[in-house]
Amino acid sequence: MAEQVDLLSAECWAAGAVGIEEREDGAGCMLLVYAQAARAQEVEQAARESLGARESSGEEGRVEPPEPVESGDWSERWKEGLAAVVVSPRLVVRPSFVEITPEPGRLELVIDPKQAFGTGGHASTLLALEWVDVLADELPASSRVLDIGTGTGVLALAALRLGAGEAVAFDIDPIAVCEAREWAELNELAERLRLFAGPLDALAAADFDLVVANLLRRELLPLAADVAGRLTARGSLVLSGLLAEEQGEIEAAFGGVGLRCAGARFAEDGGEQWVSLCMRRS
Repeated sequence: MAEQVDLLSAECWAAGAVGIEEREDGAGCMLLVYAQAARAQEVEQAARESLGARESSGEEGRVEPPEPVESGDWSERWKEGLAAVVVSPRLVVRPSFVEITPEPGRLELVIDPKQAFGTGGHASTLLALEWVDVLADELPASSRVLDIGTGTGVLALAALRLGAGEAVAFDIDPIAVCEAREWAELNELAERLRLFAGPLDALAAADFDLVVANLLRRELLPLAADVAGRLTARGSLVLSGLLAEEQGEIEAAFGGVGLRCAGARFAEDGGEQWVSLCMRRS
């Protein structure tokens, strides 16, 4: 379901949506899509075509007719229910409009949910953040981190906040890279973060002490060899964005390029079981 929701959301954004709210329960997922009145018809049509293209594979879904809302309503409504994400006793990620009581020794990142993915609220991002928190203690002061498919930049920024020396982060979506740069500057980490929009093979050959990739299975598998080749001899690779049922296939793919599973973390979100793996050289 996660892949279908991502694709549907992307098609609505491309058609002119100005906001998307995702609500999940055990029965499925509902997207509330907001658009200016002038673009509402185009967005509705894009959603219908997206769902229609997937009906042949047995997936179910429907599009309700658009309803008018007050202009000041939706722009604030999306903030309801959003809270700070406590990754560990020493790291929290919060939206700028959520105030929390500072605790001694606790580090924080401020990131607002916009168009780019990854603020810690979804299980796949939280699991990856937990791994970054655990592995940060193993990183040398001069460590280098690579964040593949960075979204908001939250994983790279977390590594930097926890003491990594520098990070490289990229995404094929230019909007994500712009947002990641915005949050890096807001959190005063921009000087240690390099960002670019493009694929992995656009990055010059280099070794990293920690590589993180929060990607869907279909995006991750073709990159296995190249991703493994970016690790130092004692480096760690964190893989997330994966359903628990995909664990065996992922381990086999990365085992074929010389990596073994050193640990797994699990969480449930939206009625689905997610897994995040830590891989190291065999």
